[in-house]
Amino acid sequence: MPRSSTPPPSDTPDSGAGLPVADTVPAEAQRVGLPASLLSLEQLRSVIESLLFVAGRPLDFGELRRLLLVEERRLREAALALAAECEAQGRGLRVQLLGNTAQFVSAPENARFVAALLGLPTQVKLTTAALETLAVVAYRQPITRSQVEFIRGVNSDRALASLIQHGLVIEVGRAATVGRPALFGTTPEFLQQFGLTSLDALPKPEVPASAAEVERSRAAQRVRRSIAADEERPAGLPSDDTETA
Repeated sequence: MPRSSTPPPSDTPDSGAGLPVADTVPAEAQRVGLPASLLSLEQLRSVIESLLFVAGRPLDFGELRRLLLVEERRLREAALALAAECEAQGRGLRVQLLGNTAQFVSAPENARFVAALLGLPTQVKLTTAALETLAVVAYRQPITRSQVEFIRGVNSDRALASLIQHGLVIEVGRAATVGRPALFGTTPEFLQQFGLTSLDALPKPEVPASAAEVERSRAAQRVRRSIAADEERPAGLPSDDTETA
């Protein structure tokens, strides 16, 4: 009887052998090599987190756009989501958004420990004049020295010089007016010292109502009280302005 034998191995590999099947490849491996423009918002947020950590400096959104080839709108959306996540989870790092840049900074509640490590003073003492000037610059920036003095009503040279010395205020440009006076604005150090992630996080000032608004409000209250009094008056009783026979 002839003996059965197995066929010799072929030099041509099987078309299906040794090739990874998409379903068996881990999801993380399938994402490798994808361009940033095809990443989900969560993945893009992770990419930005890595870049901010490695850079150790403010990154311009234009720089990120050229690097990742992603629309600036999506970059800002991912950066805002990362900032919200860091704050909500109480992480030791926060995303600081200032103008057209993003940067990793330490959490404000940990400032005293960071200062102790670096041998820095834990507090910066500012005079009342400096605090007033800082508030004007923070809410009205960019602003000139003369505009600050007009709002405060006093000379602000020393207060501005003190804020610049402490790194809280910096010259940000020149005004397009006669003499081209310097324009001042706050710095990232200002945001970090006051525990803010962006200028949008500044407390909203309470704007006092004008005299006309107060008078309108009082008139409306008088009308409402008059209507309420008419509704509560029993039927058949004359009102105050009804003439008696």
